[in-house]
Amino acid sequence: MSRRSGVCAIAISLYLLLPFLLSAQASKPGLLTAQELKRAVPTNYFFDGQVAPAQLRNAGGFRVAGGKLVLAALVDTSGYATDITEKFQGLLITEVKLHVADSELAPGAYGFGFNKQGKFVVMNVAADEALSVAAQTDDKLAHPVPLKIAEEGGAYRLYAGKKWVALSAE
Repeated sequence: MSRRSGVCAIAISLYLLLPFLLSAQASKPGLLTAQELKRAVPTNYFFDGQVAPAQLRNAGGFRVAGGKLVLAALVDTSGYATDITEKFQGLLITEVKLHVADSELAPGAYGFGFNKQGKFVVMNVAADEALSVAAQTDDKLAHPVPLKIAEEGGAYRLYAGKKWVALSAE
């Protein structure tokens, strides 16, 4: 009977530890899976006094050490004025200080866009510019997509088609 009690105690211990083990695995730094994006990306995004639906199919993100997230997604800007849609294409949410190319961005929720002048522009929710950096172009990219985040040697690239900007977190 004591052997049976021992087996039961081990089984109960494993059962109780399982959520912690799975949680630790889920907090691993790196690109987010489609399932993780589905849970993390908001369905709608408030920007410049309006609400726009986020496009989950055009979303990406990554987790840094400590479990904090960085998310980006395109949004439907059809209800916005032309001057806003020219510079606002998506949402950028960061829970950590983010390095965008050679600039820093504080944790927060932002709108972003790649403009016609070759810049990656990040704006606060009031549509005021928070930063602007030069975007890069990857002409060798075989299959550009509307938006993706790719890992590049421990750093990340936010792509919109062939345009991209480097992202890294502290």
